[in-house]
Amino acid sequence: MPRKKETPSPPLDLRDACVEAAREAIAAHGIENLSLRDVARRLGVSHQAPYRHYPSRDHLLAEVMRRCFERFAAFLDAREPHDDARQDLEALGRQYLGFAQMHPLEYRLMFSTPWPEAAEHPDLVRDATHTFDILRQVLRRVHGAGAQREAVDLDALYIWSTMHGLAGVMNGNCIGQLDLSDTVHRQAVEHAMSMVDLGLAARATAPASKAPPTKRRQAT
Repeated sequence: MPRKKETPSPPLDLRDACVEAAREAIAAHGIENLSLRDVARRLGVSHQAPYRHYPSRDHLLAEVMRRCFERFAAFLDAREPHDDARQDLEALGRQYLGFAQMHPLEYRLMFSTPWPEAAEHPDLVRDATHTFDILRQVLRRVHGAGAQREAVDLDALYIWSTMHGLAGVMNGNCIGQLDLSDTVHRQAVEHAMSMVDLGLAARATAPASKAPPTKRRQAT
């Protein structure tokens, strides 16, 4: 039987095509060499064409980064759901690490790239904040009714920094040179998750913390 002809994918409009070309340019030559002229050359259009949608290189970079956060949020939301808040938090942590491993370029763009001027790119700020809000929402369930925002945000920053540090270590080159056993490699993620859970459990049972004392003024 004759094979059916595959329907070609519809061409991207120029706005989307610029984002894809910029991503390819960053992957090939680094973010330092990203330019609208190079994007135009890759697309085979006039060097002025990208300016119809992106007034500057920073505007294009902001859109590339925004879409990374958008995909990241969708990936986090695609985790296996759990009615138990702590299990859901663990699933969220594993999903975070999975994205960092599967999409290293996007992960670096989100968290290791200097941002364009934030005030000029509110959509980027909005989508980045949305990813943090996913963690906040799960932690509100962990804390229960009456959770204070400051307590939730402190725990969110603690967990985020733990996952971010673990992702950087596990995806970096250094860890392969540390003479670690296979058992340690296999259990590293599980251990980190357990320590986070222990920290949250200890915090929940500890007496209400007092405000940190102010520094005494030195005598003049």
